Amino acid sequence: MKEIGIGVIGTAFMGKAHSIAYAVAGTAFGGNLRPSLEIVCDQNPDIAETKRKEMGFARCTTHYMDVINDPKVKLISICVPNSVHKEIAVAALAAGKHVWCEKPMSTNLQDSQDMVDSANIYHQQKTIVGYNYTQNPIVHAARDLIEEGAIGDVTGFFGVYDVDNEADPERPYSWRMNRQQSGTGANADVMCHLVSVAHYITGSDINRVVGDYDIVYKDRHDPKTNTRKAVDNDDVCMAIAQFENGIKGTLRVSRVAWGRKCGLSWEVHGSQGMIRFDQERLNELQLFTPSDDPRQQGFRTILSGPYHPPYDAFLPNAGHSLGYIDVKACELNQLLTAIDTDGKTWPSFADGLKIEKVMDAIDRSAMNGHWADVV
Repeated sequence: MKEIGIGVIGTAFMGKAHSIAYAVAGTAFGGNLRPSLEIVCDQNPDIAETKRKEMGFARCTTHYMDVINDPKVKLISICVPNSVHKEIAVAALAAGKHVWCEKPMSTNLQDSQDMVDSANIYHQQKTIVGYNYTQNPIVHAARDLIEEGAIGDVTGFFGVYDVDNEADPERPYSWRMNRQQSGTGANADVMCHLVSVAHYITGSDINRVVGDYDIVYKDRHDPKTNTRKAVDNDDVCMAIAQFENGIKGTLRVSRVAWGRKCGLSWEVHGSQGMIRFDQERLNELQLFTPSDDPRQQGFRTILSGPYHPPYDAFLPNAGHSLGYIDVKACELNQLLTAIDTDGKTWPSFADGLKIEKVMDAIDRSAMNGHWADVV
């Protein structure tokens, strides 16, 4: 087994999630590449040193270029605000590093296109975008069932992703509420996840939308300036979508939905049944197929188990349940395997750009009130 040097830029929620995934991947999956935690970056030197100790990195820094220029680092995680994703990703690829970038790719379509262009120039480097909800073994099983015809022809996709991260009107202003720093709001932060699932599970991309926004809390208190600041991106985002294969669907997301902690749920309707999934019960899949006896009709629950790879990398028996970090490790394993075998990842930067284009079309439609093509 060879080692691959790891650099993580950012130490908050996603930086820690990536770091844990790196720590467990070799043990869970084996494989030919074992991550070696070389350097972690945070702008605050005290936090950088604390996280270095907590997460087991050899070194720390306050400058992301130190991570990029480190000769021991071959794979870089980008876990910082969306507005700086592009500059880091482009520099990392040019330096010969593979890139695992959190979603969304950037704050605007041009920056995301620039990231794809760099990935095409330095095509020997692998890229993946952190749409981890498509990496769950039971979600892979759902796609397998659909491709095998378990619910007949797919007739529609319908999804919701509600969270209460910003539901409290007294929650202070942050960069996530600023269009320049974050891009769109719920559209960028949570709709992108729903679009990624829609593309993955149906095997078809969205090509036309009509969208709408709602800013529920028009301003928030900014503790840095002790003033009220206007919120200029969306709290709620809705869209009607048309897919390339002709099916239609609806997508709705909110960041101000009290009680919803990770309320990602979706349904795939078919001519001979339906599959539905709820992320808050991420080890369960609901399948309906009609039976001859109407007294026996109903959804049945499929529990995630070792017959849904790569669940078996973690546990030998069904019902013992995987968690969020396990799924991040599955995401990482796909990337490490692609690096080792010169294989493909999903979603690569190119796939991520298709998701970003859907979000851009929703944004354009929400602003002008008309249908928008995904271009």
